[in-house]
This record gives sequence, C-alpha cells and structure tokens, in this order.
Amino acid sequence: MAAKSSAPARRGSPPSLLSEPASRGQRAPPPGGHTSPDVLTPQTLEIVMVSFEGPDQYSLAGGLGVRARGLTQALAAAGYTTTLVFVGDPALPADEVVEGVRLIRWCQEVSLSFPAGVYDGERAKLATLDRTLPAALVERVVAPAVERGRIVAVLCEEWHTASFCQALSDRLHEMDLRDRCVLLWNANNHFGWGEMDWPALGFVASMTTVSRYMKQRMLGWGVNPVVIPNGIPESSLEPISATDVAALRDAAGTPCLAFKIGRFTPDKRWLQAIDAIAEVRAGGVPARLLMRGGVEPHGGAVLARARDLGLGICEWDEPVEDAAGLVRALRESRGCPVVNLGRFLPDDVIPVIDAAADAVLANSGHEPFGLVGLEAMAAGGVAVVGATGEEYARPYGNAIIIETDEGTEVAAALRGLVDRPALARRLRRNAHRDAREYAWPLVIEGLLERLQYMCAHQRVAVRDGTGAGGA
Repeated sequence: MAAKSSAPARRGSPPSLLSEPASRGQRAPPPGGHTSPDVLTPQTLEIVMVSFEGPDQYSLAGGLGVRARGLTQALAAAGYTTTLVFVGDPALPADEVVEGVRLIRWCQEVSLSFPAGVYDGERAKLATLDRTLPAALVERVVAPAVERGRIVAVLCEEWHTASFCQALSDRLHEMDLRDRCVLLWNANNHFGWGEMDWPALGFVASMTTVSRYMKQRMLGWGVNPVVIPNGIPESSLEPISATDVAALRDAAGTPCLAFKIGRFTPDKRWLQAIDAIAEVRAGGVPARLLMRGGVEPHGGAVLARARDLGLGICEWDEPVEDAAGLVRALRESRGCPVVNLGRFLPDDVIPVIDAAADAVLANSGHEPFGLVGLEAMAAGGVAVVGATGEEYARPYGNAIIIETDEGTEVAAALRGLVDRPALARRLRRNAHRDAREYAWPLVIEGLLERLQYMCAHQRVAVRDGTGAGGA
C-alpha cells in the first residue's frame, strides 16, 4: 500500500528533489523576517518530535525509541520547550511532562486492543495517526507556540510519519502557519521506503538521516539528505560501578564473555555470533554468550543453530532488575555457553554488561548508525561492530570492525582479545574517550546550525531574537 498524500494539488511545480525543496505552496516570509545565527534560541524556537516509538516500555522496540527519548530529553535540558508525540502505553496519561519533555501519547484507544507493544496493530495505529494527529498537533502545540512568538521545528521520524508530515504541511497552510514551522523528516532505517511518496515528502520537508552510509542509500531514491548523527546521553559516559563489573565477570567464569542485544533479524548477524562462540569453544576457550533478542521469528533459527553446534542454552526468564540479577543468571546457568535473557533489561543494567563483557557483539551487516556499539564504547566496552553506518568506529583504534558474515572473523577477534589483554585495555580507553564526541549536547549544536539553513530554505520567518510578541 503506497502512502499517498490526500492533500490538494500543489501550487507550482516542485523543484528538484536533490535541492531539498521547501514546503508546498511556498510563500515568502513576512516583512522583517531574518535568519541570523543567534535567533534559534530557547526564546524563539520550540521543538516537536513525532515518532512511532517512545520512552514507554510499551513503545521502546529499538534504536528509534532510544533516539526519541535521548534527543528530546537533551533538548529540554538545553532549555527548549520540547514535545514528543508517540504511540504510547494506553495505561499511562495521554499528556504529561516527564524529565522536562511534554509527552503526548497518541493512538491509545487503538493500543488498548493491541497490548503486545508499539508495532502490534501497526497499520491500525498508522491510520489513526495520519487521520487525527495533524489537526490536533496544530491546535494543541503549534498554534500556542506561535502565539508565544516562537517558531516550531517538527522532527518527523521514519516512514510511519511520511504521510503525516505531508498532511501537517497542508494543515499549517490552511491555518496560515506554514511560514512559522520548519519541517524535517528523518530516516533511521530503510524500512517502509517502498511505501512512501518521496516526491511529495521531499516537497514539504527537509530530509535528514543519521550517517553517510544512509545518505548514500537515500541518494538511490532521488533524495539528498543532510546527515545529523545520533547521540548518547551524557549520563552514558559516567563511571560504571567497579564492584558490579567485577561481580559480573566473576559470575561469568570465563575469559571470553560476549554480549549481544538487538532484534532477532538476519541483518543483526546473530548466526555469525553463534558460530563464533562455537568456534572459540572448539579451540579450548570456554566462551559464553549472554544475549537478549526480541520476539521476531528469526530467534528460533538462532537458537536452533546453537543447538546444532552443540551449544547448551539456558533460557533465563527471571526478571533482571539490576546487576545482582545478572550475576544470578550467570552463576545459576553454571557455565552454559548461551544464556538467553527473556525479560526486558533496564537501561541502567546494560552499561554494566557492556563494561563487564569481553566483547559486545554489535556485528550487524546493515546498521544505519549503530547505537548499541556507541553505547558500549561510552561504557568503556569493546564494541565489535559492522562496517556500514558505524562511522564513530575506528578499526582497532577504538573498536573492532567486522567486514564479513563469517563466524571465523568474529572468533578470531575474540581470541585476540583473550590473548592480548593490553589491546583490550587500549580499545576500552580510546572507546570511552571518543564516544564523548557523540554526546547529545554536541549533536544538538550541529542540529541547530543545520536548522538555520532549513529555516532559510523553507522561508520560515524568524522575526527577532527575543521571542516576545505575537507572530
């Protein structure tokens, strides 16, 4: 089903996609409008993100939810009035402020019928978002911000928001507010690209993505996006409890504990990780894999491969609420080669695993950015990453980069870390240092600079640097 715009015909002919065209019905800004470098401040700019995923456990399915939470919280901490609209937990308030961010949980009435998570009933939620959110967002968020003398940046995430972004632009035109809003659409992955109306989307919004790798993929669709990388919270760089790390390593009982977390999909190269553990063990090192996958069908194939290779599997379904829960899982699994964690891992537990593991296997064959690897580096872990969007990684400088899908390549890397502890120490030290360059406050600086260009391109009228007075 192609995502088509139900908007009226555009006035004039759209410019080339490669020029990142401005909104449909483009108008000149009012007299006195300007875009000097100092105008995008908390007094002149408000920010809205629209994303399927969000910070609720119900809504947090992968890197998109982590991005939505981290970016909006960092913007709020920087003083910007920030709103995150997402498909939220139906049991939580529809509208509340958490950690400085206004959370608007959409599609809750639909989510009541689909309790398994954000992508359960995906199509019904998508239809509801497209139909109901544009007008509501203008009424509840955009118009009040304009009344306060602000402009509004609307950051739309992923293919789910493509039709919404077009409908929002049309609604803004109807309300004579389009020249007070700058619209961005961001690609975090290639999912759903075949369903999008790229020319219409490129006409109403400035395109962005998270890595040069993704930029090259989007060029194949006739789109030339601006690259704005993902980031990590500054809290990710704080020291990890040495006591918790030592306890976890002791409980693992091996010189080679690997950790892998992510969706059970082939592009995450789970089979490569299983093959590598089997090969290292065959060489005499009692390697173990601590893993946390998703609910995807490929998980069955992953566990079947482990069994075929003679690897014992411990299905650990106990809740893991802290480091002590992980210690218990590793001890009570009694050296089992594969420990499959079946429950949600709290955010503050994952950095402990990253720091304690001898390697974090983020060895994807397709990774638009690779937050798992960057988060491991921030914790002082040894990230073993793929060679696509992980542009923060330097081979054997601050991480290990895997070029193939062969288990032998990962096995060789693991054995190298066991045999050369000085290498592991150097990688950990450099990883933690380099990850600082991707803290959200630094990424936001770049985002705001790019917004200057996008405001000028879309002819958004930034009238003064005070934020006082009406539009």
